[in-house]
Amino acid sequence: MTNRITVSLDDDAQTALDNLVGQADKPQSELVRQALTFYAANYDAATADAGENLEAYHQMLSSGEHVLLDVDFLHCFLDYVENETGEPNPDFLEQADKVSEYHAREYEHRFDTLGELLDWLSLCGFLTVRATRGNTYHVVFPTESVKWFMMRFIELSTARLPFELEIEEGVSKVLITEVRED
Repeated sequence: MTNRITVSLDDDAQTALDNLVGQADKPQSELVRQALTFYAANYDAATADAGENLEAYHQMLSSGEHVLLDVDFLHCFLDYVENETGEPNPDFLEQADKVSEYHAREYEHRFDTLGELLDWLSLCGFLTVRATRGNTYHVVFPTESVKWFMMRFIELSTARLPFELEIEEGVSKVLITEVRED
């Protein structure tokens, strides 16, 4: 049995439906049925206040430039780049530094403050910014290996930004202060 309904569409909804009809090459009725089924199955995600983080994740993943990685894999990788004495493998450092230097060029036009950069890295899951006081950020890392890796990255990738860093290290926490030369 088929139930019929009448729906009033505003301009945005009509444009969206027209675009979908053109892309999917399916009748309007079929697309509306599929859309309702999809919306019902994904209602919680569609109505949650995912906000900016979800959009940022989508942009990172859809570009193909980033991947989702279980944090345990990250720890495994970092454990295997250290030699018997616990020092990082020089070949790894050379490659990681190249990545950091590339990001320094990218970040030069992307971030104006240390806070913006730390928020981005926090979104990526490498660190947590616990508390801030002025231009000082209390940064927590999940492990010592992630801390040395990310601190090296932060120091190198901020090289072209309009400030210097003051760093006070603890065991798993770091205080990082943005210092501007005015």
